[in-house]
Amino acid sequence: MSVEAFVAWQQRQDRLHELVEGVPVPPCEDDDGGQRPAGPGHRQHHRRPSWPAARTGIATLRRPDVTVECGDLIPDSYESRTPRLVVEVLSPSTSTLDRFRKLEEYKRHPTIAYIQLGETRWPSATLYRRDGETWDTQAFETMDAAVDLPAIGATLSLVDIYDGMTFVGLREAPIA
Repeated sequence: MSVEAFVAWQQRQDRLHELVEGVPVPPCEDDDGGQRPAGPGHRQHHRRPSWPAARTGIATLRRPDVTVECGDLIPDSYESRTPRLVVEVLSPSTSTLDRFRKLEEYKRHPTIAYIQLGETRWPSATLYRRDGETWDTQAFETMDAAVDLPAIGATLSLVDIYDGMTFVGLREAPIA
């Protein structure tokens, strides 16, 4: 299916899908009890038909949990054309897909400067920061940590990201 055909098809659906190599794929259901990091600007987007997607291949559109775009908005577009930050919230059902396949797809997008993966089982975030043709990785594993994102003029604190969440048997984040 082409991206154009997918967009037309998606407008008739009740739930958002991703387009993966030309095939519509439904979203994974959360298996983390519905607990998601809230943080500033986080919304439940899974039923919002205008939630933008990032094109990560010729026939692939991904829908990150959070996207920050710093370019001109294109009305009625399903595609985020110049995303600068994408955030994936990891849950047991999506962790492998997010950590490997989506991460590598996002790294190939020319305008993405930051990719952040956030845990739901303990307070921890991993930031991938573009540095020319390479990517630097930084782990944030304490609630007082702050993620500096100068390319978009923002700083995110883990306290704000995980506001309202409780962690059963809270332990230190595993060492990578």
